[in-house]
Amino acid sequence: MLLKIVIIFLFIFIFFNLRYFLKSNRKQKVLNAKKLTTFNKKNLNNWMNLTKKERYKLSTQDSVNYLDRRKLLLDQIRNEYKKISKEDSDINIKKK
Repeated sequence: MLLKIVIIFLFIFIFFNLRYFLKSNRKQKVLNAKKLTTFNKKNLNNWMNLTKKERYKLSTQDSVNYLDRRKLLLDQIRNEYKKISKEDSDINIKKK
């Protein structure tokens, strides 16, 4: 019985560590991106000189970056909404 519990906890521990490793690995890929992550009319030639694979990698990194920023922004909005709704409910309770 004790051995089964230890094995279950070991699997759970390995699962969470693997999950953390995969998340950190994805963020490291974003941090190790090339310096040419933003393109405009002035450096259009730099973009055109990249290979198809390099352009694909940059676009996927931009997508991951955008996704992470969007998640953070949504979390901030949710937290502010919770705070505002809690304050409103407290005011309504005090009025009664």
